Amino acid sequence: MGTTIEKPRSVTGTVARGGGPPGSRRPAALKASFWVRLRRDRPLLLMVAPAVLLLLLFVYLPLVGNVVAFMDYQPYIPIGQSRWVGLDNFRVLFADPAFWQATLNTFEITFMQLVLYFPIPIALALLIHSLTWPWLRTVVQSVLYLPHFLSWVIVVGFFQQSLGSGGILNQTLRQLDVGTVNVMADPGTFKLLLTAQVVWKDAGWGAIIFLAALAAIDDSLYEASAIDGAGPWQRFWHITLPGIRPIIIMLLILRLGEALNVGFEQILLQRSAVGAHAAEVLDTYVYFHGVIDGNWSIGIAVGLIKGAVGFLLILAANKTAHRLGEQGVYSRS
Repeated sequence: MGTTIEKPRSVTGTVARGGGPPGSRRPAALKASFWVRLRRDRPLLLMVAPAVLLLLLFVYLPLVGNVVAFMDYQPYIPIGQSRWVGLDNFRVLFADPAFWQATLNTFEITFMQLVLYFPIPIALALLIHSLTWPWLRTVVQSVLYLPHFLSWVIVVGFFQQSLGSGGILNQTLRQLDVGTVNVMADPGTFKLLLTAQVVWKDAGWGAIIFLAALAAIDDSLYEASAIDGAGPWQRFWHITLPGIRPIIIMLLILRLGEALNVGFEQILLQRSAVGAHAAEVLDTYVYFHGVIDGNWSIGIAVGLIKGAVGFLLILAANKTAHRLGEQGVYSRS
């Protein structure tokens, strides 16, 4: 039998016919590929368009108004006619002791909520995920999610009826002939009270993301580790925790970005009971000194500081996550 020898292909001919390596595509081909992808993803783009439009109108477009922080802004004249004052508003702000007290209170509340509140949704998610009966899991989830849909007016009223001077706690203490306590009006425990209210209201809702992360872990990993003799703690440390660690770090970074937002409505409803020294935060400072007193430029200056600090905290936290080998909220450049 004869041996058929295949003729080698001509490299020049291959390139001429467009069979070269992927990097040799012409710009026209790339442009065509973009329009193909655009047509393919058109339904998804149409679905996300309203959200993008809202983001542009109510988040990015108002950023232009930060220029008011450098003006002596008067709301009844065109913004271009307001007098330019440079950094004078920031000098006035930094010389105000009430601003620094509000900043201190804000960071204290943020620290308490990070330490005392942030781990609780993780623990709740682990608890719910460990339930074997589907109907029990559904009941527990519904009960824990429900407080999130209540307004802060209802939540504060509930705590007032429970822990206030005429609440259930003090009524019970009077029946027992024991001294009463008014937790709702105690400045010393006010920050702990705020954290307890956040835990009661939002811990169940915060567990949703962690439940989704737990559901994505392959059950065969647990089965294989159990066969190898791993105990519950070892399975948690080597399977569960690595499975949800990226979500934990991402949410922690995002929480740091909102470190100076600690709940305006919640605090405003209770500020009068404990006084401004204990309850004044940056959001209420903006409301009373910027809106009520008419110092609009001061209020915008505080908002600009909050945004800058939050941005720096996100950058620092994301850089730390990269050093620890995690993805963070955005990848390395």
